[in-house]
Amino acid sequence: MTLAVHIDAIIPGDWGWNIAGGWSSRINDRLGIANAPEHRRLWTLDAATGTARDQDGFVVPMRPFMGVMGVAPATPGVHATTPPRPPGGNIDCKELIVGSTLLLPIAVPGALFSTGDGHAAQGDGELSQLAIECPMRHVALTFELLPDRALTMPRATTPAGQITFGFDEDLHTAAMIALEDMLALMGEAFSLGRQAALALASVAVDLHITQLVNGGVLGVHAILPREALRRM
Repeated sequence: MTLAVHIDAIIPGDWGWNIAGGWSSRINDRLGIANAPEHRRLWTLDAATGTARDQDGFVVPMRPFMGVMGVAPATPGVHATTPPRPPGGNIDCKELIVGSTLLLPIAVPGALFSTGDGHAAQGDGELSQLAIECPMRHVALTFELLPDRALTMPRATTPAGQITFGFDEDLHTAAMIALEDMLALMGEAFSLGRQAALALASVAVDLHITQLVNGGVLGVHAILPREALRRM
């Protein structure tokens, strides 16, 4: 079965934070900042203007979303929340804003959905390992069970378009997982074979690096933008 999670409302609190450097990670090690003092940004969140402002006056637009949305994996035991998995989890996709629907393959009876990791704003990749991390004042989700829908990976319908996801320790493999599921989605939507779907995907689908930082598991999402492909 599949769980459809409709994202109805996300209202952040009035403060947030993020940091860079100060610990060992692939990115920090490569940039030579793993042993540097931790650099911290403190953000004031303004719901009225939809912006976040840090202590130095830098302003970014807010696009609040929940970094973690997932159901429990089928493997027994205690699981870290850091890496994303086929049934979801720490996806960290900035497109999962209000008005989106996330589809999750259910792996255990009852699904056992969880959410958390509130973000006020994030770039694709979540490069320092932290977005603007913030409390959420209000999150409203509506759940719909799709008993006849079978998925192996999450999918989403968002204001940006149709999205498929890939997670793996290798970025190219993650991209191929996202691409394969996008070709399957296009095949279902337009009655296309894999080669025809790939030819059309090459001119209409965008691959984005979702995140580079979650427990060694990298994320890629494929987007078929709204109105990017239609049949006359």
